[in-house]
Amino acid sequence: MAADDDSTPDTRHATPLAPLPDHRNVNTPWWQELWRRHAHITTPLRERGLECDIEFGLSAYIVRVSLPDDSYLIIGPPQEPPSERPPGDPEGWIVTRERNSDRSSYFERIYDSAPPAYPDRPEQPEARHGGTVQPLIAALDHHLAQLGLLPHAVAPHESPPVHSAHPSNPSKDPDVTERADRTAYAYGDVLLALTDQLNGTNSHADAAALLHQILEPTHGLLERLGEFFEAAAEKAKEAEQDDGFDLSYDLADAAAEIRNLGEDLRVTEDRMRALTPLRPTPQVRSAPALPPRSVPPAAPRHTR
Repeated sequence: MAADDDSTPDTRHATPLAPLPDHRNVNTPWWQELWRRHAHITTPLRERGLECDIEFGLSAYIVRVSLPDDSYLIIGPPQEPPSERPPGDPEGWIVTRERNSDRSSYFERIYDSAPPAYPDRPEQPEARHGGTVQPLIAALDHHLAQLGLLPHAVAPHESPPVHSAHPSNPSKDPDVTERADRTAYAYGDVLLALTDQLNGTNSHADAAALLHQILEPTHGLLERLGEFFEAAAEKAKEAEQDDGFDLSYDLADAAAEIRNLGEDLRVTEDRMRALTPLRPTPQVRSAPALPPRSVPPAAPRHTR
């Protein structure tokens, strides 16, 4: 249907899309226009097996994403104060995971790239991404995968470029070009999201927990990176050229060095957790300098 046809410039998808919402608005022109304006959000999520819908929030349209555990994501612009940007193209995105039922309620803020609503509120680490979508999708990939709520993880080569909501001329829009270029580095963006969390924490215990994600000897990032280079070494051996074996040795050496690095850094997690925040040094105000003493002129000497 039209809503699906307009979701991306190329309607051929490497993975099947989650179905469209089932309500009467789907066939109305106004809803289809809203769907088109949010396709850069809904299409990557539908490729991951997540069903999406467009709803009106407190003051702007939002994307509602159903999750396998009966919770849901709300993805939208700042609602208070209301955004003055057009639908699908905000100054930043706020993502929350929520659940409302008779038995329990749950609320968690996952991502916030919107500028602070008030001057006294701190800016979140994601604020540097603004309205760019790819870091948002990468952060959701990482978060939902950790919770086991990602029905289908899309590899970078499977996912189409993430486009602006409605670029007037995509070939000349630098933001669109940047977003398209970054789609090949989704895993780097996941690590960037982890770095943002580390920069944003005020707790050494939380920082140690993030180090654990990298250094854990069985499932940590360095161990997985070592496995990656080992697999690359085996792949190089499959080549007919003699250089394939030389390359396999280089890649195997890289895997060993990465594992050695993990061994060397293993204790840093405990050392980080044992740290205590630096107490601010009380500032002692120095006494104001005394004005220079005025010396009276010497009395004239009298001669007899």
